Amino acid sequence: MHMPADEAERLSPAALRLYGYAAERHTFTEAEAAEVLGEPAAAAVAELAAAHLLQPRPETRGNGTVRELRWSAVSPRAATARTLAPLALRVRETHDEMDRLRARLESLIPQYEAGSTQRDRDGVDGLELITDQTALQNLIRELIGTAECEVLTCHPGGGRSPEILEQAVGRDEAMLARGVRLRTIYQHTARYSRPTAAYVERVAALGSQVRTVGDGLMRMILVDQHTGLLEVRDDDKAALVVREPNVVHFMLQTFERSWAQAEPFATTVGPDQARSISEELRQTIVRLLAEGLEDKAIARRLGMSERTCQRHIAEVMRAVGAKSRFQAGFLLSAAVGAAAAGGAGAAAGAGAPAGAPVTRPAGTQEAPGSAGPDGTAGTA
Repeated sequence: MHMPADEAERLSPAALRLYGYAAERHTFTEAEAAEVLGEPAAAAVAELAAAHLLQPRPETRGNGTVRELRWSAVSPRAATARTLAPLALRVRETHDEMDRLRARLESLIPQYEAGSTQRDRDGVDGLELITDQTALQNLIRELIGTAECEVLTCHPGGGRSPEILEQAVGRDEAMLARGVRLRTIYQHTARYSRPTAAYVERVAALGSQVRTVGDGLMRMILVDQHTGLLEVRDDDKAALVVREPNVVHFMLQTFERSWAQAEPFATTVGPDQARSISEELRQTIVRLLAEGLEDKAIARRLGMSERTCQRHIAEVMRAVGAKSRFQAGFLLSAAVGAAAAGGAGAAAGAGAPAGAPVTRPAGTQEAPGSAGPDGTAGTA
């Protein structure tokens, strides 16, 4: 008989009184215990027996039948040995299994070391693909926790989820408090996310710098210019770990080019800034429509919901007088090509033919929405 762990931690008052009574006697019956305790003793007897603190001492008749069931106390040391015996056996079995597993895995060391030598010769030792999300999050925590100089991050896809931001804010504040610089690039649509704006306000108070761009942002993180994480195509829960110096340098240059073109993230968006950002989003939509991208692809590129993106596209179609999406793409492509050839600006309203009304996309004062799930390759 085994007691549940939570019950074994503490004996009931009745069981404690019964054990004190039992320790003073060689044997006793349940009825005798009940008379002394002034209450039924069956439950207390069962509790002590389950803890191996009582053992039965049946008295038998000459024919071998039980005449009376009596009980006697067992010393706590003996009860402990009996209780722990199964646990000790499991511990030994676990240690044996650990030894077998260690030997099995360590037998592969020569093969791995031989492969490492080959990787060094081939120059590919600086790249590692991580697809396990838990392992990736642990690596991010380690990189951020040991950063010494500067952390650079890029996050496409609009506003970040509150869960991701909550995980990141304490980690980033601790990093900034150590004197590590933090620069982050979002897309313009992140400005309309209240949780993201609140996060930016907190880290900016400690010296972090945050900017936004409209398009062309790749998810990545770069720590102290020696270790980078890059997004993996079609798997936003995975990342490519980069330690090869030339690739890290390329990531750094890519970040700096985006940073130079980005605009500071203001937690309060004024009317003029909102119009400027909205106009840039409209220009980008015009360009992507002219390239023939579908609504879903444009929405993903701009970090907004597909529904909001479709509303912007409808406004652009009305501006160029297109009756269909195909016609809009044709007109915009021709207008953009003509503007590029003639050195014109944005072709009378960002790609609209001459005489077409210039309108701003719907949602100038409205949050463009978030685009899909958060990735994991980076701090917030």
